[in-house]
Amino acid sequence: MKKVVLITGASSGMGREMAQLLSKNDFTVYAAARRTKRMEDLTKTGIHTLAMDVTDETSMTTGIKQIIANEGRIDALINNAGFGSYGSIEEVPAEDARHQLEVNVFGAARLIQLVLPYMRAQHSGRIINISSIGGKVAMPLGGWYHASKFALEALSDSLRAEVGQFGIDVVVIEPGGVKSEWADIAVENGLKNSGNGVYGPMVRKFAGMQKSFANRLPEPKIIADIVLKAILARRPKTRYVAGFMARPMLAMRKLLSDRLMDRLMLSQLK
Repeated sequence: MKKVVLITGASSGMGREMAQLLSKNDFTVYAAARRTKRMEDLTKTGIHTLAMDVTDETSMTTGIKQIIANEGRIDALINNAGFGSYGSIEEVPAEDARHQLEVNVFGAARLIQLVLPYMRAQHSGRIINISSIGGKVAMPLGGWYHASKFALEALSDSLRAEVGQFGIDVVVIEPGGVKSEWADIAVENGLKNSGNGVYGPMVRKFAGMQKSFANRLPEPKIIADIVLKAILARRPKTRYVAGFMARPMLAMRKLLSDRLMDRLMLSQLK
């Protein structure tokens, strides 16, 4: 019997790569996103597509019900939908900050709530939350993004301890930099929110830094490969790390004091 997997944020980048790779490895894949037109080609390869907005309750409940109606089970949920709302904490509008948390935290949490009854009934399941090294290391201008990823890390730790008794594994993936729309969206938001104020010079340095990294970023398949490994593992790790500067940044976070880490990050934005 093929395992059934739901992937959010599957219209581009890492989510799209995950959908294609898992489908090639004999999984029944449901690729969910708001931009369904960008997934039309995936249906030709046998991937099911769903219109799903992780900030909309009806959208999420309808999607889960459709999967259960079609397949009778759900074996893995990959919470991949997310973005970076950058800008100074002072200047990012409260509405934008709430939306950041709605997408990156509450959307993932609600889908977890929706799939857990079915996974408990099966006495099996795997929940994979796509976090970031930004869930361990917080940089200037990304306060709300980092808050969302730190929260997702903590949510995953609590969840893992709660649902292990039901045969359900919880895995966190912590990507570093990969080729995707993420950097462009983060820079665009940063410039919009803080590009013309007192934090403007810092934002422009951040934009330049992201541009300089662009050619050094690995393809998103590097994360898709880890997701496949985490799903296939009999006993998966609780966390997997990959991507540009992922391991060095996490190592520095462990070794350096808060103030030394601050100096290191600010040195890149001066």
